[in-house]
Amino acid sequence: MSPTTRVSALASTKIQRAHHERLAVVYVRQSRPQQLIRHPESTRLQYGLVDRALALGWPQAQVVVIDEDLGKSADSASERSGFQRLVAEVSLAHVGLILGLDMSRLARSNRDWHQLLEVCALCGTLIGDLDGIYDPADDNDRLLLGLKGAMSEAELHVLKLRMQAGKRAKAERGELRMRVPMGSVRRPSGEVVKDPDEQAQAVIELIFEQFERLGTINGVLRTLVHHQIQLPQRVASGDNKGELIWRRPNRNTLSNLLHHPIYAGAYVYGRRPTERQRRQSGRPSTGRRVAKPEDCHVLLKERHPAYISWEQFERTRHQLEANAQASLGVMRSGPSLLAGLVVCGRCGLRMAAAYNNNGSGLRYSCCHNAIAYGRARCQTLTGGPLDAFVSALVLQALEPAALEVSLQVAADVEAQRHTLQQHWQQRLERAQYAVERADRQYRAVEPENRLVARTLERQWEEALAAQEALHADYRRFLVDQPMTLSAPEREAIRRLAQDIPVRWQASSTTVADRQAIMRQLVERVVVTLQGESEKVDVVVHWMGGHQSPATMIRPVARLEQ
Repeated sequence: MSPTTRVSALASTKIQRAHHERLAVVYVRQSRPQQLIRHPESTRLQYGLVDRALALGWPQAQVVVIDEDLGKSADSASERSGFQRLVAEVSLAHVGLILGLDMSRLARSNRDWHQLLEVCALCGTLIGDLDGIYDPADDNDRLLLGLKGAMSEAELHVLKLRMQAGKRAKAERGELRMRVPMGSVRRPSGEVVKDPDEQAQAVIELIFEQFERLGTINGVLRTLVHHQIQLPQRVASGDNKGELIWRRPNRNTLSNLLHHPIYAGAYVYGRRPTERQRRQSGRPSTGRRVAKPEDCHVLLKERHPAYISWEQFERTRHQLEANAQASLGVMRSGPSLLAGLVVCGRCGLRMAAAYNNNGSGLRYSCCHNAIAYGRARCQTLTGGPLDAFVSALVLQALEPAALEVSLQVAADVEAQRHTLQQHWQQRLERAQYAVERADRQYRAVEPENRLVARTLERQWEEALAAQEALHADYRRFLVDQPMTLSAPEREAIRRLAQDIPVRWQASSTTVADRQAIMRQLVERVVVTLQGESEKVDVVVHWMGGHQSPATMIRPVARLEQ
């Protein structure tokens, strides 16, 4: 049977006059934008279905092409405005025939496919592809369309599995190319190397160095903002692809940087797996999370140039995890020095810090049994005497290390100033290069071409002004923080280290400073009241495993106690 005879047969059996009175819709879709460039023949075939609609008897004015979904996947209808428009038109009984190259063009999901079939069956709309014309209201055609839809969804699943298996195999060899973070660049050969810009390398090294000193992302962020240090970023796409730009630091960028194993020289694949799950509220979540390095699909160490050692990366990761876990006694706002560190000696659970009298009164209470089981509280005591008692033990422990502390502080301050000095020199060098480049561009233009010369002259003046402002900032930096410590500064550091108790009580020492010192030395404080008396058994567990048992006297309210 010739194509013309076949078309006539189809038109005479299933296509009725009522169908010709409605629209014939040609649905055109390609899965990805790259397919529009690499597979233009498929797009031409889909647009060619307009001629088939004309051959089936529809006039040109009643043939509508819906092609808004070009470059969009069919695994979901939520992002396809063209498919939603098609379903709406069918629901309004405006469509007599839907033409597509094959069923996979309309939907790759059985949910969306059967929804379309149901609407077409209710509204009397036909569906056609290269194999024929189908009536969704007919049981046999409905069965065949259901099988085609199931095969289309299964085909997508098989294609995804093949692609994922290929990526996984390539990643296991360390050959799968992925976007590299700041501080690293990929050569045309595929090799990942450190950013060739020395200032970009210095900024990355400074971030890890400051986190080792400060232990928090906020501390690193405040340091960068205070010294006007920006983060290096390579443009990923566009006309300026590969160009180095500088952006202000932010918390999310620093968190991603500190968590990424590539800075320790590791190649990883599968850091952000997708898991189908729901939040406790019942709403579907994205399922995106950041996996630990040991949980990634592929982890290959010593594959890239490293900014830090793997041991330092592990210390950084554990510190970040400890900062995020409130149960481990992280620093909190409030006058309590031991919030999160006090443990009940009776039940072994952490005691909560509670404030009264507008924040001036502090009590440590073990309320777990009362909250969870409705029983009486294990124990409670005033927090001020306990803080003072443990503070005295901490100051006593620091006295033998006063000289060593002073020397270490002086060396640390000089090292930090040396690093900042290098960063300033690199900024000055970059500003000088910008001025010289603007000068060369201005002198290269013909004097008669004033339209271009005026623009280049303005750019030269802007570069000179930026350089002068940077030099002024640098001079202020040298006045505030000279590269080497002066004799009075060294003497002040030594005096402060030897007079730790006075500095501990000084008004310039904040509660946050005292909390930070506590958490560097004390792991937990186990407290047990001796009945209802004024005596309290205190066991201080120091970092490193040593324990110091002692007994303190607390204030009581009744003479019997």
